Amino acid sequence: MTVVTDLTQSKVLYVADHRRKSSLDGFYESCDAEQLSSIEIVAMDMCKAYISSTKDHVHSADQKICFDRFHVSKIFGDALNKVRLQEHKALLAVGDPSLTRTKHLLLKRGDTLSPQDEGVVDILRRAGLKSARAWAIKEAATKLWDYATRGWARKAWNKLIGWAMRSRLEPMKAAAKTVRAHLWGIINAVRHKATNAGAESVNAKIQRVKRMACGYRNRKRFRTAIMFHLGGLDLYPASLTHTDS
Repeated sequence: MTVVTDLTQSKVLYVADHRRKSSLDGFYESCDAEQLSSIEIVAMDMCKAYISSTKDHVHSADQKICFDRFHVSKIFGDALNKVRLQEHKALLAVGDPSLTRTKHLLLKRGDTLSPQDEGVVDILRRAGLKSARAWAIKEAATKLWDYATRGWARKAWNKLIGWAMRSRLEPMKAAAKTVRAHLWGIINAVRHKATNAGAESVNAKIQRVKRMACGYRNRKRFRTAIMFHLGGLDLYPASLTHTDS
């Protein structure tokens, strides 16, 4: 489904079926000219349909579309996991279990590793494993979101992309190509300090609504439930004034 959330209030504004251009078109077409002109940031994943719809309806969309760091991190995380799976399979074939039970460890951010975890990563690095190189690239990408100017941010991201392209790790190279193609929206996110954290929180709440009902008979009822629970409805009764007759 397509869910549009107010980033400042974590409130659902619109729900539509599917992840198509027409799904998001419906939201923009429900807004008047003043509402559209007041849009400052559109944080999203790298869905081509959403990008196209936003560019068709929002003025200066190229400066307002922001690709959230969560999704960028996922791109590098998925690439790292592919490298790990390929290398783990090759190592097991020769009786080497070095990468056994390291999936979740390598997907952690460096600043969340325990001393024991840091020791394991260091061992993998000193062993010259491909997974350790992929982890280093993934980790470097998490540190590029605090730049204040577009110029310095672009320079840092291009340096990271170059590193990944020279890594001789095909999944990391593919991730770097995706990031390079969408770098303009990543730089927007860095500059605007945009985050989809509120939307991710809403997504978790939507799943909770779904579990509470043990599913819905059809999509219309599910959309209605989402708007009822997460649409910011004011359900308090109007204040009553009592007068003596």
